[in-house]
Formats: sequence, structure tokens, C-alpha cells
Amino acid sequence: MIVEDSAVMRGLITHALEDVPEIQIVATAFDGAMAIENLKHTQADVILLDIEMPCMDGITALPQLLKISPQSRVIMVSDLMLPNATITLRALELGASDYIAKPSARNNQNETQQFYRDLIQKIKALTPHRHMDSVSAELLRYHALAYPTIPVKAIAIGSSTGGPQALGTIFEGLASQFPRQPVFITQHMPSGFTTILARHLSQLVQHPCVEGKDGEVVQDSSVYLAPGDYHMVPEKLGSKTIIRINQDPLVNFCRPAIDPMLHALLKIYGKHLLVVILTGMGCDGLAGSRAIAAQGGTIIAQDAGTSVVWGMPRAVTESKLCSAVLPVNEIAPYIIRACI
Repeated sequence: MIVEDSAVMRGLITHALEDVPEIQIVATAFDGAMAIENLKHTQADVILLDIEMPCMDGITALPQLLKISPQSRVIMVSDLMLPNATITLRALELGASDYIAKPSARNNQNETQQFYRDLIQKIKALTPHRHMDSVSAELLRYHALAYPTIPVKAIAIGSSTGGPQALGTIFEGLASQFPRQPVFITQHMPSGFTTILARHLSQLVQHPCVEGKDGEVVQDSSVYLAPGDYHMVPEKLGSKTIIRINQDPLVNFCRPAIDPMLHALLKIYGKHLLVVILTGMGCDGLAGSRAIAAQGGTIIAQDAGTSVVWGMPRAVTESKLCSAVLPVNEIAPYIIRACI
């Protein structure tokens, strides 16, 4: 279902999706109230929900849509503006599965086509049970947990689709016993959105959580989030670890990307690194995790049952790199025990 007040945007999205064989548009609506009425009579696996609409906006409609159809996955569609970033993260807390930013310039053909490609990919990835296909019982969860046998000196977290919700759960679990080690996070997000996410995580744990700034000295018990549109690649400078950011080419179709961060951290912390791979599409983080595991570092992954999309964690799980594959609510206790 497409819920969008702009007839032009609604028509463009419809035109982009109607030629995709796997996707069927079952309904359209020009505001949240109409979407609610539609959903009472129409099953929709995925709902594209605009934020700013007359009569009833997306954030108001979201809880009611999920109450009518709890199995539906909702993708919030918003403009790339800071206030909308705050609202979008609120929508993710309320149950939206993902978000996508509208192209900032509708007359930019390349940007518009990229928007359509990303949208189609997200819709396909969020199709119910798609990420569970061919998952063996063995891969769903490791029965024997393995903890690091050497001191953990840094924690690295990689996340994408569903990541803000997963990070929120983990940080709530760490609030009472936050690790003394520095935490480095790459979450696939555009600029602006990472600013709000860093602020939100900081409030959850009452510890510094900031977007990485070039040249910043890494401190213990602090969290560094890769800023949107920049890779974060810390480096050792004398006795200090320094944050470095760059706009090198996309890696795994992403910037920020997880693999550059992991490869950079491996040079600093080696086998003393604990890596957490959370929900997300694709396999970003696999190459870096493989290199870290080969040096004796520890990799854990979010399980399929609690992942919005079991893509990135599945990649490291199927490669047999993980010491544990855990529901998201068990990851914080694992980190606490591993870092004691």
C-alpha cells in the first residue's frame, strides 16, 4: 500500500513499482485516515507511509495501522530534513521497520533512480518470511555460547535495516553496567539521521555518544557513531586512538560502511576486538568480521527471529565466524559478561 498525499509522488512510486513482478500494489491512500480504512479491507505486506500529510499524518496513523495489521511491515518515507529525522526515529520506535528518504531534487534523474532502486530493494527484503528461507535450525541459534578468553579492549557494532531499534534495546540493557571499553558503531544512515541517533543513544545510557569527528581522541566508556555519508576508520597515533572519517567510495553500496571500520579497528585492537553484527540487508561486515575472527577476535550476531532483515547477521553466521547468535535482548548481557 502506498500512503502519500502528493499525487505526483504517488504516481511516480506507482509507476516505478508496477513493473516489478514480485510487487503488487494493492491500494493507495492520500492520508493516514484513508490508509486505515483501506487496511481494514485489504491485506498489505508492506506499507509505504509518508510522514507529512493532511488530516492524519504518518506518525499518528502508524500505531493504528499496526494494530489492524501487526504482520505488515512499514517503511516511513520522509524528506531529508533534521526535524523529519527525529520523527522518523520516533516512528521506528513505534514499530516501523525501515525508512527511506525522498530524493531531494525530483529533477535529478540519477538521485531519483537511486531512490527507486533502494525502495524496491527494501520492499523485497521486508516481505514476510523472506529472510527465513532455507534457514536451518542449527543456524538460528548456537546452543553453546563462547565468550572471549582474552581481554576485550574495544567493541564494534554494525547495523542496517532495523538497526536503530536493535541498538536501542542493546543500549537500554547496557545502561546499568556500561562497559569501560570504547564502542564504535556504523549504522547505515544518511547525514542528519545519525545526529539524532547519537543523541538518542546517549540519553539511553547517560554516557557520551557522538558522531565521529576527524581527529577526535577516543576515550573509554564513550560511543562513536559513523556520521552519515562518511566512513569511520579510526587509527593509532602514538599512544592514542584517533577518529578518522572520509568520503572514500561506497563499500558494499554503503557509506558509511561497516567493513572499513572493522578493518581499521583490527589494526589497532587485533584479537582484543568484540564485533556485534545486527539486523540488516546484504553482507556488509562479513569481510571485516572474517579478518578479525582469523586474528582471534570475537564475533557475535543477532538471530533471525529478532532481526527485521536477517541478511548481514546471516552472512557471518553461515560463514561460521560467530561465537554466539543471540536474540537482541540477550546481546547486552553477553557484552557485559565479555567485557568484565
